[in-house]
Amino acid sequence: MFRTIFALSALAAGLVSSGAFAAPTTDNAPRVVRAADTGGILVAQDGNLDIYYDARGNRVIVDADTGKVIAIQPPQTRLDRRASRRETRLRELGRAPEGDDRYYLDDPEDMARFRRKQLEEEGRVIPPPADEYDPYGDNSAEAYPPAPQDDGNYDDNYPDAPQPAKPGTIKRQPLNEAAIDPAQPTTPADQAALPPKAGDKTTVAPALSLGARQDVAALQVLLDRGGASPGVIDGRFGSNVDKALAAYNQITGANLRSTDAVAIQAALAQSGGDAFANYTITAEDAAGPYVASIPEDYSQKAQLDRMGYTSVTEALAERFHMDENYLKALNPEVDFNRPGTIIKVANFGRLVSTPVARIVADKDKKEVFAYDAGGKLVAAYPATIGSSDTPSPSGIHTVSRVALDPNYTYNPSINFKQGQNDKVLTIPPGPNGPVGSVWIALDKPTYGIHGTPDPSKIGKTESHGCVRLTNWDARELAKLVSPGVTVEFVGGPSADNLAQQ
Repeated sequence: MFRTIFALSALAAGLVSSGAFAAPTTDNAPRVVRAADTGGILVAQDGNLDIYYDARGNRVIVDADTGKVIAIQPPQTRLDRRASRRETRLRELGRAPEGDDRYYLDDPEDMARFRRKQLEEEGRVIPPPADEYDPYGDNSAEAYPPAPQDDGNYDDNYPDAPQPAKPGTIKRQPLNEAAIDPAQPTTPADQAALPPKAGDKTTVAPALSLGARQDVAALQVLLDRGGASPGVIDGRFGSNVDKALAAYNQITGANLRSTDAVAIQAALAQSGGDAFANYTITAEDAAGPYVASIPEDYSQKAQLDRMGYTSVTEALAERFHMDENYLKALNPEVDFNRPGTIIKVANFGRLVSTPVARIVADKDKKEVFAYDAGGKLVAAYPATIGSSDTPSPSGIHTVSRVALDPNYTYNPSINFKQGQNDKVLTIPPGPNGPVGSVWIALDKPTYGIHGTPDPSKIGKTESHGCVRLTNWDARELAKLVSPGVTVEFVGGPSADNLAQQ
C-alpha cells in the first residue's frame, strides 16, 4: 500500500517538472477573444471592456479603464458585425462616425446631455440644461413679480388686438376671480391649427376625436370678436353657433357661411389675427385661491366662504371663453399648475363697448339681443330663459340695478325648492354660485339676467325663470347697460300666464 502511494507521488512530481500540466503563460503575445455569435464585435483582451444595457434596450460598450463609451448599439443593429467592426476601426484611427456623440458615465453633465438627446428623439419636453437652471435658486411664488392691484372697477380699457409681427408678453389683468375680464393674448400660435405632435407621430386628444374641430373653433372665435357670442368655444357645431352666425351677419352686414373657410380666415385676419394665441401661465394663475369642490346641496354651499373656481383650467377656460375640456384637449400633457407654462388659448379679441339701450330676450330662440340707442344690434348671446315649470316674465321690464360678484339668497317660499332645504339660505359669491359672477336685477322682483356655474350648458338646459348667460357674456352685458334699460321678453310661456291658470 505504501509503495503504491509513493509511486504515484513520484509520477506526479515528474509530470510537474516536465510541464505536462498547463501553467499561466508569461509571453507578450496578445490574446484575442471573439464575442458570441450574437455579439458581432472583435476586441482585444487588453481592451478591458464593460457592456451595459440601458432602459431602451441599447447595448452600451464602455472602456472599463477610462469610462469612455466605445459604442451604443440599438437592438436592431446588434447583428451588423461589419458596421461594428467599421465603427471600432474608425475609433482606433481617431475618427468617430459622423453625427456620433460620446458620453462619459461618470460625468453628470454628459449624462444630462445624453438624457436630453433621448427626450428630443422621443418628442418629449426637454428640461433646461444644468447650467441654465439652479435647483437651489428661489423658485417660489414670491420670486415672481407682484400682481397689479385690482381696484374693483371694470372699465372699457382693453388691450389692442394681437399684432403677429410684434409678439410680446401677455400682461394679465387680475380681477376678482382671476379670469372673467381677460387680458388679451398677444403672441400668435404659429401652428395653432395643427394637432400636437409627439416624436414623429401626431396624437389627437380624446376630446378632439369626438367631434371637436379647430376650424369650427376658429369660426367661434370670429363670431365672438364680432359681438355674436357662440357661448363656449369648444370646436363643435350646434344651435349656439347657428344663432351666433345669423347674429354676426346682422351686426356686420356680411353674408358669412360656416363652410366658407377662405372668408373666415380673411375675416379673422382683419379682426385681430390668428384664432389662437399662446398664453404664459402666471404665478397668480397657479395660486388661485381655489376650492376643492362645489357641493350640489344649497345648505352645503352656504357653509363655504366663497363659490370660487376649483382649478386653474376652469379659471383659464372662463378667462378665454372656452370649454374646459377643449382647453385641456388643445394642451395635452401640460402642467397647468406650473407658472411659466405656455398654453394655447382662444384669441377672441376685444369685447363689445357700445352702450345698450334695449334688450330683447327671445324665449323661443333662447337668445338675448342687445341694441344701441339707434336700434342697431350690437351684441347677441345664447341664453337659457326659464322653463315650462318656472317660466320667465312676459312683456317689457327695466333694469333696476347691476351687481358684480353677488351673493345669492335662497328662499323656497318665493322661488323654487332645492332638495330638502326649506329655510332661507345665503350662498356666498363666486363664479360657481347659482347666479355666477353677475346679477342684473329687473324691476320684477326675484327676476334678473345673470351668469352661470355651467357655461357649457347655456342654451341647452332650463332655468328657474331668470335669463342665464355665460359669466363672461353676463359681465360684458353688465358693463353695457344701466338702470332704466328696457328688457322685453318675447315668445314662449310666461310667469304671468302661469299665475293666472
